Amino acid sequence: MLFSRACSLSNYLRCMPKLLHSFSRPAMNLADVISSLNEFASLSLAESWDNVGLLVEPSPPHTVSSLFLTNDLTERVMEEAVSQKADLILSYHPPIFKALTRVTWKTWKERIVIAALENRIAVYSPHTAYDALPNGVNDWLAKSLGECITVPLHPAAAVSASGKVTHRVEFVVEQNLETILSGLKSIQEISYKTYSVVSDGKNCTRVSLNCTQRALIELVNFLSKEGVLQHGTDIISLQQPPLPNSGMGRLCTLTEKASLAIVINRIKNHLRLPYLRLALGVGKTLDRQVKVAAICAGSGASVLRGVPADLYLTGEMSHHDILDANAQGISIILCDHSNTERGFLEVLKESLTERFNKQIKVIVSQADCDPLKVV
Repeated sequence: MLFSRACSLSNYLRCMPKLLHSFSRPAMNLADVISSLNEFASLSLAESWDNVGLLVEPSPPHTVSSLFLTNDLTERVMEEAVSQKADLILSYHPPIFKALTRVTWKTWKERIVIAALENRIAVYSPHTAYDALPNGVNDWLAKSLGECITVPLHPAAAVSASGKVTHRVEFVVEQNLETILSGLKSIQEISYKTYSVVSDGKNCTRVSLNCTQRALIELVNFLSKEGVLQHGTDIISLQQPPLPNSGMGRLCTLTEKASLAIVINRIKNHLRLPYLRLALGVGKTLDRQVKVAAICAGSGASVLRGVPADLYLTGEMSHHDILDANAQGISIILCDHSNTERGFLEVLKESLTERFNKQIKVIVSQADCDPLKVV
């Protein structure tokens, strides 16, 4: 059909200009665009508490010829996206975070969802997946310090694929060995070996097996029924290796030391800010040399807390976290939350334009800005 249910007769005239405009541009299916975005930055990199991925989807079929980038999807930004005839909005911060129990005209976030659906605009959010990504938000922020070597403060681990071994289970069987081994054979996604051992002067059999997360639940239930769990069963989680250059925050070692005053100017220039906020560590001055800095885009207290460094750089921290760090001689630079993130969108625009081979027009919002101003 030419237009979806969102374009009913009552708003046909309002939707028609966008429909006609879409015919004149190259486009990709929404599913293909989302798949490519997920390959660009796996959503498995995001924190467990985050709400990432495709958040709003117009009724299919939906094609994308215009991708609109913003740090925060406010009502003002949504108006801009509509005027730019966006088909997909990539909002770094998820506009839907807490679950919506209704969609009415009452709150601004509900109105954004309504506007997206009425104008047939999909909404996608990567948030902390881009924080953890190599050459993502935190690596972009690290460039504000000058030339340095960076490593993640909290490395991301590879995610176990479905059906992949996640645990090793070891236990000793004193009797009913055949019954237990027969039961193990009925459980899928496990493999085991047996060894003859002597335990408390008795000849026994030690079973060592590997299993998936799914199989572990069934295995534990089976061993419990057989009374094996009461006899020293070891369940060992097999940790996945860390992903190279991926994870939350960055520990940055400057190639050459620089005074705090010089580092401040570098940060201002990189973030294009006329000001920032500084909390000097106890006994420190602007002439103090900086060699190691710990950084985290956005709100970084939980990521930076306890990290040895000369300087913390983030968007915002609580009063008491600042006092605790200052007491340890660590200076802190705060730039306000989204100012430590928004500049990455220009880098992202270039990356996605190349990724989609210029089939999709990528636009960075001009209305998006940090809500805090110095007056």
